[in-house]
Amino acid sequence: MTTGPDTIRIDGEEIPFTPGQTIMDAALAAGIYIPHLCHYPGLPPSGNCRLCVVEIGNRSAAACITAAAAGQEIRNNTPELNEARKAITQMLFVEGNHICPSCEKTGNCKLQAMAYHLGMLDDHFAQFYQRREIDASHPDILLDRSRCILCDLCVRASRDVDQKNVFAIAGRGTNAHLIVNTPSGKLADSTMAVTDLAATICPVGAILIKGKGYEVPIGQRIYDRQTIRETGLQEHVERKNDD
Repeated sequence: MTTGPDTIRIDGEEIPFTPGQTIMDAALAAGIYIPHLCHYPGLPPSGNCRLCVVEIGNRSAAACITAAAAGQEIRNNTPELNEARKAITQMLFVEGNHICPSCEKTGNCKLQAMAYHLGMLDDHFAQFYQRREIDASHPDILLDRSRCILCDLCVRASRDVDQKNVFAIAGRGTNAHLIVNTPSGKLADSTMAVTDLAATICPVGAILIKGKGYEVPIGQRIYDRQTIRETGLQEHVERKNDD
């Protein structure tokens, strides 16, 4: 089966793309959801979480960092890919301290919503119970690294939208962790404010605004009302240098 110029086919559906778009860009513009956690339209892609891996012919590629090219035949919503995505989600759960009933982010958490989307019923893997530093030094913002999934969204939001460069990822492998770019390493010594995108873009409960806990009752939160597929097709960050 052939496709037209500047079109790709995802799960049999032909969709257009413009030069420079990634497969993820083209899919979201066409209303096709490809699961993702570290991607946020409007921010530079990073390809960290690997949930958006699709199959193109006989190879696999992360949709958020792979350019769309005419004639690509892409498989996205298949039982095999969704099983792999579920396994990644399960590993993210056990690698951090994601105990949903005790987390203020429950109902607003993308990791939790992704688990529902993929039909995840248990953790499958043994818990790591990571001991990572909590930074409560900032008067308005709490940083709990034990819930960080290293998606890098706060790093890109702070650098590219807030223009403050508050965060970075240090270390590799199991030693990788989120750091604060201040001489003390404390959030209190940064210029971060609750109005920054980096303060609210965290997909899990690693960055929380103090004094707001449970203002919105459980049952009325984002993913109590919408699926992650629905919100994923609506999100977009306007960067300061956007037209």
